[in-house]
Amino acid sequence: MSILKIRHIPQSAAALLSAVCAAVMMTVSYYGQALPDSFTTEEGSALTLSTRLPVTAASAAVTDGSRVSLKLFGSVPIKEVKETAVKRPTLIAGGQAFGIKLVTDGVMIIDMKKINGRCPAEEAGLRIGDVIEEINGEKVGSNSRISELIRSSRGSDCKVTFRRSDSKFECTLTPVFGEGSYRAGMWVRDSSAGIGTLTFADPATGAFAGLGHSICDADTHEPLPLSQGSVSGVKLSGCTKSAKGDPGQLIGEFTDEELGQLTLNCSGGVYGESEILSDVSLQGEEFPLGFSQEVREGSAYILAQLDDSGVKRYDITIERVSPIDCDHDLIIKTNDKRLLRKAGGIVQGMSGSPIIQDGRLVGAVTHVFVDDPTGGYGIFAERMYNCSLAAVSGKSAQAAG
Repeated sequence: MSILKIRHIPQSAAALLSAVCAAVMMTVSYYGQALPDSFTTEEGSALTLSTRLPVTAASAAVTDGSRVSLKLFGSVPIKEVKETAVKRPTLIAGGQAFGIKLVTDGVMIIDMKKINGRCPAEEAGLRIGDVIEEINGEKVGSNSRISELIRSSRGSDCKVTFRRSDSKFECTLTPVFGEGSYRAGMWVRDSSAGIGTLTFADPATGAFAGLGHSICDADTHEPLPLSQGSVSGVKLSGCTKSAKGDPGQLIGEFTDEELGQLTLNCSGGVYGESEILSDVSLQGEEFPLGFSQEVREGSAYILAQLDDSGVKRYDITIERVSPIDCDHDLIIKTNDKRLLRKAGGIVQGMSGSPIIQDGRLVGAVTHVFVDDPTGGYGIFAERMYNCSLAAVSGKSAQAAG
């Protein structure tokens, strides 16, 4: 009678196997959270992902053909996602500097001060960043009108309607007398203006997109609520160079040429509709839209205008592609000698410069690294394209996001 001998896995091999399994499970968990639950693909093309480790997509075992199963190494399940196949949009790439003028919806509180030792606004429960919409039932849209209403109250209670984030509130503010008139103890802002860069124009919808990030108040850093706004031509005289700790900026002045009206100021940039496509000076090369999952780490280039010589191409490297739900989609770096010599890297005003990779418009520059102006952040072009559709249809910034 033979005796069955059971061989034991060596302890070191078991430990290695356990470590590998744990690493795989951690990777699956990471991709499960980091990768979005839906993707857009071109009609007739399969979903492919530019991830560091190979993640493949296959039709899910369900009757709904729009769902696919993501798998690590082609075999380890991650999750099922929705796939929407569309005709790939073709966009006209920008790169031109343009002027942005924005009037806020209501007025934003940017600072507070004491009047004879008191701050009526603070006592009423108001905070920096709140947006005042009405005083005593009257809609307010300018600094001067708020001052008039506070002065004319002669110290009587004022009913204030204001917005904080996405919620609306009411409070009672009692002005105090000081410095010759009745005051509320708050500084407010009702408009903003600056220079940015056009990212693209969409010949199919007439929409345009720029900046790649919202226009925020310089003091509160909160997005300014858009009431009305416009974009105009800009005559650039050059730029101040960026240096470590001191980002430069484009220098120029607005022209009388109005190019369009803004309809949306959101986290993805500024958007509107215009006859911008008919202006020969703003017509650029057409590129197919690059979907977010198609963007890869590696070489690319941006289109940007630094002076009156027009839009130029500058080489960059996309150093990191982040999941769609991250705060910043891309990290970019430039070693282009012409850009470094002229601007020191990325400067303020270049926000919105389109990023081209593999013959597609894949993103836009959004921010410069203050400590290293050769690098910065970028946003996916697909995100901006979706916002442009919302702007054309009149949806809110919240719906666009």
